[in-house]
Amino acid sequence: MKMSLVAQIVLIVGGSAGLAGPLWSAPQPVFFGTGGPGARGIYRAHFDSETGSLTAAELAAEVGSPGFLALHPRGGLLYAAADGAAGPGAVAYRLGADGSLVLLNSAATGDGGAAHIAVHPSGRFLLTAQYGGGSTALFPLDADGRLGKATLHEHEGGSRVVKDRQDSPHPHWCGFSPDGRFALVPDLGLDGIVIYAVEAGESGAPTMTRHGFAASVPGGGPRHMRFSPDGQTIYLLNELSLSVTVFAWNAAAGTAEQLGTTPALSEQVKAAEATNSAAEIVVHPDGRHLYSSNRGHDSVTVYSAGDAGRTLEAVQVQPIRGAVPRNISLDPSARWLLAAGADSNTVSVHAIDPENGRLTYRSRGVINVPAPICILFAP
Repeated sequence: MKMSLVAQIVLIVGGSAGLAGPLWSAPQPVFFGTGGPGARGIYRAHFDSETGSLTAAELAAEVGSPGFLALHPRGGLLYAAADGAAGPGAVAYRLGADGSLVLLNSAATGDGGAAHIAVHPSGRFLLTAQYGGGSTALFPLDADGRLGKATLHEHEGGSRVVKDRQDSPHPHWCGFSPDGRFALVPDLGLDGIVIYAVEAGESGAPTMTRHGFAASVPGGGPRHMRFSPDGQTIYLLNELSLSVTVFAWNAAAGTAEQLGTTPALSEQVKAAEATNSAAEIVVHPDGRHLYSSNRGHDSVTVYSAGDAGRTLEAVQVQPIRGAVPRNISLDPSARWLLAAGADSNTVSVHAIDPENGRLTYRSRGVINVPAPICILFAP
């Protein structure tokens, strides 16, 4: 199967894909975005893909609420959705070979704190999604990776299916199509994916214009999404219904056709918990397995993908050995899954079976990180 541009970028930034073998024999830096009691900023550890072991985490950069992190496609730069000197928005760092972070600059969204951040494959701009503000912000990047002034794109409406959660727009994630022509922003309040056409700005400033909308299941509450490795399928994680909706992606037209939805947990299992919400979804680079995290049940659901990735079946529910899995990520070798327990201040390690994708907890595979909500490998 030919690998799309987005899959190649994932191999650079980590978190969702990777390669097995000697390339990953040396311990890899892994960064943790945090937000909550006791957290002081971005933390760093090193991960050994041969043994599945993590070193103790240490503070890499002191900054307010650096929830989600992203790498520049050419490497050497790390961005955080955080509260910087300019206010709530994005913060840029120079990333050293030893995993050190040196502050470059910060820029405000102009619409409050960002829930997610993503750098365009061209490296010429990045996006942030403002859950509370109901907007997507575009930040141009100069040749050195510094942030320019943001341009806001406001979302409008609300599905109003779930009271108090869907009365207004709530963009929750941002990312790009495999060819980089479109930006996709799942919106919990709108029950769908807002699609923008983007211009990287090779001959001018980068721009983004509203292109379309892909409706998801009513009351599902879209949170995060991923493309399949071949770039032909979208997997949309619904936070409120704890399910994954599959779409066929038309790259030429920039449209998505809804194909079906698979629950992460049974209604009986959800009924036994005081609260339930889905948080993160990742796709194995073999395209045959997916993973999503379940807050409340504190677990990860493993899915088997069939029909060229167009259908899903939940085949395992794995406890994370922690509380409130706000984020999960695959290491660069794709042999291990890491789960961030935001309320337990832990990151746990689980081995991935290469044949069936199932998870096995690594004995003593837990380290402490204050309120972790993002895991980002920087190979």
